[in-house]
Amino acid sequence: MASAKIVYASMTGNDEEIADVLEEAFENLNVDIDVSEISQTDAAEFEDYDICIVVTYTYGDGELPDEAVDFFEDLQEEDLSGKIFGCAGSGDTFYDDFAKSVDDFAEAFKKTGAKEGAPVVKVDLAPEEDDIEALNDFANKLVAAYNAEN
Repeated sequence: MASAKIVYASMTGNDEEIADVLEEAFENLNVDIDVSEISQTDAAEFEDYDICIVVTYTYGDGELPDEAVDFFEDLQEEDLSGKIFGCAGSGDTFYDDFAKSVDDFAEAFKKTGAKEGAPVVKVDLAPEEDDIEALNDFANKLVAAYNAEN
C-alpha cells in the first residue's frame, strides 16, 4: 500500500479544507495518509512516505507564509529521490502573484530529486465543486505516478 504525507499551511482555513479534501481522496484510493500542519512538521518526515504533498497559501505580494519559511528552506536540503510530489494551495486572483507559493514549493521539491506526479492545483480562495474535482484528479494522478514507478 502506498503512503502519502500532506503538510499544509492555513491562515483562513481554506488550505486546511484543501488538505481535508485530499485526505479523503487518498483514503478512497486506499493510500495510507498522514496530514500535519507545516509549523508542526519537519521536512525530513517526507523521507518516510511514497507521495509528498504541500498545501499552502500565498501571503501578501507572492510571499511564502511566515510559518512555512523554515520548512521551505529545509525541504530543499532533503534527498527525496524515488518519491512522488505534488503541490496545491489557495490564493486570491485579485493579486498578480496568484498562489505563487504553490509554484515556489514545486520548485523546491524539484531540488530534492523527487518526481512531480501531477501539475499544481491552485484554488481561488475556498475550494468549490470544480476545485474538489480538480483535487480528486490531482490525487489520482499522484497515485498513478507512484504506481508507474513501482
